[in-house]
Amino acid sequence: MSGVIAKSRTVTGVAPDQIPYDDLMAAQAPVILKGVARDWPLVQAGLVSAQAAMDYLKGFYQGRPVTLFVAEPEVGGRFFYNDEVTGLNFQGGQADLSVALDQISSHLDTPNPPSFYIGSTDLDMFLPGIRSHDELVLNHPMFTANPPLASIWIGNRTTATAHYDMSHNLAVCVAGRRRFTLFPPDQVHNLYPGPLEPTPGGQVLSMVDFNAPDFDRYPRFRDALAAGQVAELEPGDVLFYPAMWWHHVEALDPFNILINYWWNTSPAFMDTPQTTLLHAMLSLRDRPAPEKAAWRDLFDYYIFGPAETAGAHLPEAARGNLGPMDEMKARRLRAMLLKRLNR
Repeated sequence: MSGVIAKSRTVTGVAPDQIPYDDLMAAQAPVILKGVARDWPLVQAGLVSAQAAMDYLKGFYQGRPVTLFVAEPEVGGRFFYNDEVTGLNFQGGQADLSVALDQISSHLDTPNPPSFYIGSTDLDMFLPGIRSHDELVLNHPMFTANPPLASIWIGNRTTATAHYDMSHNLAVCVAGRRRFTLFPPDQVHNLYPGPLEPTPGGQVLSMVDFNAPDFDRYPRFRDALAAGQVAELEPGDVLFYPAMWWHHVEALDPFNILINYWWNTSPAFMDTPQTTLLHAMLSLRDRPAPEKAAWRDLFDYYIFGPAETAGAHLPEAARGNLGPMDEMKARRLRAMLLKRLNR
């Protein structure tokens, strides 16, 4: 795609056991850590050939079926909706990983092949033991309380249309090249999100075709392009980007592997804000504008301002849910909410 000029910041010379996690979390912006995973055996196999990387993966595979998505050549690797946005433009089903890799291998030299995509597949569950050889050094205390979910993504030339995740991400380009086009969270207005459900991959997608944007239909997308940045990754590069950043991901070669790590720093007892968003549609969105404005002020006071503000003037024993949240308070609050929702 074209139109985004800014490049993500690149840091070179980072040792695998010296990833600057404090700096990454403080900056809250995308950063490429050049070559940090270059010495992984899987990366080295991919540099030899696509087949060598496939054979390496097969050596860890234990036979558990994976989810394979397949699209016709006409979609050009863009897993998306059909033209009417009433369904999807691809098919999905269970497959043996070795068979799926052989399918991809059989089309490595095909000019316009079908698109094959194995997304977000748990490494420990489907390729047990591989992390003993191919793994980032996760040596920051935040990972003790919040162990990352490690997943592998495999396919040929495919595109994951711009979307956001609710977790921080370390994306390791393992085989083939990848291009991430990234947008800060405030660009949601300019990215024209699609339906909440169904979605091609579980998350809301931008409706804009980045390769052929229709600026008459999506005029604000020009502003998103001005605010975006591009991260070009080679095998062994690691990209960090924070939770809620929109990312459009293109796998650029006939065979591609990415391994990523998702994590949050919030306590596990906290619910997902996506649930709050859905309930706000039920309870707030269609109220009169003056009421919505009043509720915005209340949310700013209780939720979006400093956490301690709303209860600071109260005796500590009287603060209740206005005080710091803990697991017991979370359970009680969740039970109260469920009771009200089931009225």
